[in-house]
Amino acid sequence: MARRHKIKIKTPHEIGRMRIAGAIASEVLLELAKAIEPGRTTLEIDQLAAELMRQRECKSAFLGYRGQSGPFKGQICISVNEEVVHGLGGPRKIQPGDVVKLDVGIVKNGWIGDNAITVAVGDVPDETRRLLIATEESLFAAISHARAGERLADLCGSVEEYVKPLGFTVVRDFVGHGVGRDLHEAPQVPNYRPQGKSPILEPGMILAIEPMVNAGVRTVRILDDGWTVVTTDGKPSAHFEHTVLITEGEPELLTWRPRGVPGL
Repeated sequence: MARRHKIKIKTPHEIGRMRIAGAIASEVLLELAKAIEPGRTTLEIDQLAAELMRQRECKSAFLGYRGQSGPFKGQICISVNEEVVHGLGGPRKIQPGDVVKLDVGIVKNGWIGDNAITVAVGDVPDETRRLLIATEESLFAAISHARAGERLADLCGSVEEYVKPLGFTVVRDFVGHGVGRDLHEAPQVPNYRPQGKSPILEPGMILAIEPMVNAGVRTVRILDDGWTVVTTDGKPSAHFEHTVLITEGEPELLTWRPRGVPGL
């Protein structure tokens, strides 16, 4: 793995706090998904996110996050079509046939909930429909490996192993991660099988698992805003994410929501 830092094991008290944060993050995400419709701007959706967080007495985990180009200026990441992740709300109007990725991270009482979904706006091309379904299914393929005693590499590798036979590619430049008090904790959780020795998953570990899958080539670039990641061939991308707790038994989705792609 790229990072060798120790993976934090959460206590029962900390897990309780993470359950609260995860449930709120899921609520906000689902409310935003309902608001995606033609004619609305991505900035309007970002502003709605701020209001939904205010109502729940939490704050964005992303606003002010520092990168190489300075602090992130959005409440959420909202990325359309060929935009993969880290899109900023702005004047762009949502159009019929778009796919809109919503990535919501919140902080409640010092703990983070992080989740993402891709919304289909009206009729989308068949290939795009297949992409969205495959990406969500690859997330659940990975979650099926989120069990005590399994290797992290098997969880990671399951994403690419699911989507590659369908003709899709996984983004390698950006990955999932551990999550807790910090937005990005060890370990990194790529969507392909990493090289080298892989950690064994233990109860109390919490992972943000987030397949980012492209219809075309896997390569991406960052726009001049310093944040928005786009596919290099201009083809659409999809993104789904859950915060997942490793337990003694079944994986627990701390950001539980009904399964299925909104709009399809």
